[in-house]
Amino acid sequence: MNQLTQIGATVDEAISLALQKLGKPREQVRIEVLQEGKKGFLGFGARDAQIRVTVIEEVKVEEETKVVQPEPVEEEVEQVTTDIPVIADDSHGEEQVQIANEDQPAEPQKDPVEEAKAYLADIALQMGITDLQIHADVRGKNVVLKLESQKAAYLIGKRGQTLNALQQLTQLVLNKTAQSFMNIELDVEDYRERRRISLEQLAERMADKAVRTQKTVKFEPMPSSERKIIHNALAHRLDIETYSEGKEPYRYLVIEPI
Repeated sequence: MNQLTQIGATVDEAISLALQKLGKPREQVRIEVLQEGKKGFLGFGARDAQIRVTVIEEVKVEEETKVVQPEPVEEEVEQVTTDIPVIADDSHGEEQVQIANEDQPAEPQKDPVEEAKAYLADIALQMGITDLQIHADVRGKNVVLKLESQKAAYLIGKRGQTLNALQQLTQLVLNKTAQSFMNIELDVEDYRERRRISLEQLAERMADKAVRTQKTVKFEPMPSSERKIIHNALAHRLDIETYSEGKEPYRYLVIEPI
């Protein structure tokens, strides 16, 4: 896939979703904003942002090596070029040649995980959280950052909305410096596990309700990761089917009795 068009509530969210689908870091794509997102007022006039993302093709140029035949050596020696600077020593009347070191050490590559941790620490300070501790668990291209604080509720937000927003933003920061695309998950005091159990229990209750009333049950909008938990929890049931409707970030799950 070399190009795709992506929508999202904001341009940043659309970029994040597109990068995940393409599996490319920000530096390897060209982004064209087709439409800016708009929140609207009281639900009116809202519109999603729309972008077009094109993968930048890497072109390797092979330089031709030209063989230059040496010119005949004459009595006078040709002056050294600026590639090898000449330093004059007036005290002795001799010239000393100082060869520039062409193998200068490259600038150290920034650690994407440390950059992500620093970003979260800065955001926490702006939220008034001064005791944040971040523990990183890196397994290949998957990174889990576990956050600890006395103000954990501030980081989670209502039904995990703040935590999910922080995760999306940190994903962008992580892949800004990463050599290849990486996935990140933020967790606060095992909230993700507690949320998973809660969603699985809710899924079973809503499935029973759909079968009992023979009516379709619609959930509120939720992230794709949470919709996936419900899909998986109900995959064994033969009396209902589940599917998603709507557009991100307002996409929601539906349970329909069979």
